[in-house]
Amino acid sequence: MAKGPEAFRTISEAADELHVPQHVLRFWETKFSFIKPMKRAGGRRFYRPADIAVLRGVRRLLHDEGYTIKGVQKLHREQGLKRLVAAGEGASQVPSEPAAAIAAKPAAARTPKAVGGSALLEALRDLETAKARLDGLLKE
Repeated sequence: MAKGPEAFRTISEAADELHVPQHVLRFWETKFSFIKPMKRAGGRRFYRPADIAVLRGVRRLLHDEGYTIKGVQKLHREQGLKRLVAAGEGASQVPSEPAAAIAAKPAAARTPKAVGGSALLEALRDLETAKARLDGLLKE
């Protein structure tokens, strides 16, 4: 008999559902203060449905979108748990994503799609302006 959607999950059930090893969930507890499963006597962990939703977002950001641990920590500080849950539900990048969250991603993950075309065009204009200034200084 399968558990209902509102049932608590053991660490092995949570790990199976998220497709990560149990030791990864324990490690994430040490790195993310917002991951706090309920613990019974003897230290056995039970994950609430809300915990699973947050973990799903953390997993997606780290494994699928290329965020670093520090990047996810910063994203949590700046945008809260709702953003992490939204990531777990498959929400795309928030259009107004802060530059700090983008900078927290590895360079390979900063593609035009991830950053947004307008930000790239603005950066290109800034570089062209800087080049023109340097060219002008070199001619003097």
